[in-house]
Amino acid sequence: MIINAFLRWVETAKAGDRARAAGALARAYSNASIGYDERHSAEMAMIFLLDDPAPKVRLALAEALADYPEAPRAVILPLSEDQPEIAAQIILRSPVLTDADLVDLAARGSDFTRSLIAHRPNLSRAVCAALIEVGSVFDALTLLDGDTAAISPRTLKRICERHGDDAEIRARVLDREDLPSDARHALVEKVGAALAGSSIVQAVVGGSRITRITREACDLATIGLAADIPQAELAGLVEHLRISGRLTPVLLMQSLCAGRVEFFAAAIVNLSGQNERRVRSILADGRQAAICALFETTGLGGDISALFAEAVLLWRNDAKAGSGQMTVTARLAAKTREARSAAAEALLDMIEGLAMAEKRQSARSFATLASADAA
Repeated sequence: MIINAFLRWVETAKAGDRARAAGALARAYSNASIGYDERHSAEMAMIFLLDDPAPKVRLALAEALADYPEAPRAVILPLSEDQPEIAAQIILRSPVLTDADLVDLAARGSDFTRSLIAHRPNLSRAVCAALIEVGSVFDALTLLDGDTAAISPRTLKRICERHGDDAEIRARVLDREDLPSDARHALVEKVGAALAGSSIVQAVVGGSRITRITREACDLATIGLAADIPQAELAGLVEHLRISGRLTPVLLMQSLCAGRVEFFAAAIVNLSGQNERRVRSILADGRQAAICALFETTGLGGDISALFAEAVLLWRNDAKAGSGQMTVTARLAAKTREARSAAAEALLDMIEGLAMAEKRQSARSFATLASADAA
């Protein structure tokens, strides 16, 4: 009877009075101040108030019900799609909204709606994935900056694919330890592309050198990445590099000279299609002819395969003798260039450059130690 009287009263009451009454009704409902027999009538009254022309009435409902886990869905869902000020109370706070509700809101809502969802605490993996599919850079940044959003590695990869050209996104994602290695490499490539496109870099370096310098920098970053990732992720990284056209002879030789043998072996397994155990056996114990034959199955030419075989034998001998990786690079650089193809010549030029860089680093280390001894 009280609810019936309330409904008759709201027909003539002023908007401010209706808002206060709506808030009181919703609070009484959420505090269980209304008897069991009247709860259904109270729910019907709140649903009726959803059609009130005054936004402050619906806002009063939203504020009073936002934190109540047993609030009627027939009231909560319409409020979540109401005007921004009203919807914000529900989207940010209501435990009634399920993951499916939030995914639907993200799909059909506005940019503001998606922004509200991104700010909601404790978002699940499913909701995060949905937001990244349809949301903006700002939504992705909000998720990455939050401490409670459950962002899966697959969603991180999707962030890189959709928003990897944004510098702030790259900075946030590269700081995450759970970023998959293939996505990390893709971001490294985007950093290189951004540098190459910089007018300042073009003015300082010159357009003709930018491509080569950025390519070398990205290759070095890839080699460094290969050293830091778990072995279980190597195959995924190698496949990503192959698909993107980055698994080049230059990169393979750099990895071998740098001692990244696990990465190199994973790359040969991928390119040759041979069994992993067989590839590792040939690299570790096979004769030069067997090693050359293995490399030729990857598509490398005969002279390039022979150069790789020489590198493997040098690495193998130095590993047994306990020598450093610089010996491999320096000794390769000293190889004769007679009867070598243009591709092999280019590879030897790269190796010579690596050897010179190693000597310069050795000189710096020598000078530092000498200065310390003299002090």
